[in-house]
Amino acid sequence: METKDSTKTLLDTYQMGDLTLSNRIAMAAMTRIRTDPKTGIPNDLMVKYYSQRAKAGFILTECAPVSNAGNAFPGSGAIYTKEQAEGWKKVADAVHEKGGKIILQIWHGGRAADPSKTGEPSLAPSAVPIRYLDKDGKQTEGPVPKEMTLDDIKLVKQQFREGAILAKEAGIDGLQLHGANGYLIDQFIRDSSNKRTDEYGGSIENRCRFCLEVIDELIDVFGKGRVGIKLSPVGRYQDMYDSTPLETYTYLLKKLDEKGIAFVEISEPSDYEGPSLHVPGREQIPCTAKAFRDAFKGTLITNQNHTPETALEFIQKGWADMVSFGKLFISNPDLVDRIKNGWELNTKWDYSTFFTGGEKGYIDYPEYQPKEGEQEKKEVVA
Repeated sequence: METKDSTKTLLDTYQMGDLTLSNRIAMAAMTRIRTDPKTGIPNDLMVKYYSQRAKAGFILTECAPVSNAGNAFPGSGAIYTKEQAEGWKKVADAVHEKGGKIILQIWHGGRAADPSKTGEPSLAPSAVPIRYLDKDGKQTEGPVPKEMTLDDIKLVKQQFREGAILAKEAGIDGLQLHGANGYLIDQFIRDSSNKRTDEYGGSIENRCRFCLEVIDELIDVFGKGRVGIKLSPVGRYQDMYDSTPLETYTYLLKKLDEKGIAFVEISEPSDYEGPSLHVPGREQIPCTAKAFRDAFKGTLITNQNHTPETALEFIQKGWADMVSFGKLFISNPDLVDRIKNGWELNTKWDYSTFFTGGEKGYIDYPEYQPKEGEQEKKEVVA
């Protein structure tokens, strides 16, 4: 249902679950690979990076693995040891000192984790490898993952719980379960990667079971008002596809709504199709926020290639309550101030530095410097 309200702005104070936010602008999770891959301990570079962006309504951290076996991005800040939690505490403290809020994206890579890097078998709902297109455009396959036993499922749920406990000890404000982009939770939900015939496969209800059980573990630690999830119903990253995404995710979102979680971040269709031989995502669901708005009554966050203008449109039309920006936060550490004052946005991010480590392209993007005599154009799009 569309409920238009032209009085809403991106800069409104907003209540999301138990958290009072200074605006409707979230920083999307972006895994920038800046820790020592051997330890996964958040460091001083990350302290500066996140604290530079503390004016966001809230920050979503990079995906934090709950185990070594689930770490598809060695170099991301992990959350399965005390030392990693201590690193995250330094990050959280720095964000809080600037008045910000930070939510940890808790995560398991599933079949996307590389056994040659982790030293352990990759896990998945089924023994279905990821198909890739190589540099010549030829289809190839990654390693065949281990189909998880019921004991494996029980273990991973416990790892999520232990990661949540560590995050809470670190002073993190909340958790986002990564249920998108072809990682473990997503692999269970969608029928292209889940071929199980037990209680965790087959029907939509069964395929959503693992996701909902993990959500219960997170709620038990943090409370429902500080837990959310990211979903990508028609995303194709990591060779993902669901034959009935409208039915699958309507069911899932209604169940999440019953649990009363604080928020759902939902990705709009992207241009990426990968090796998919199926219907393009945009043809399945052209606008995911609009399609699923009625299924979830809590805070719905729209994500994927938004500008401030398109974000405001979604919010004023009632399709979403907040927006999460990714690349714009990379090159604009002061993004909220730029939107507030109508200042020019820096769209010249350097993709070659996104995942390379070090300061370059990470903490060296400058804040906007108003020119002498320049008139502020406050709230032009906000």
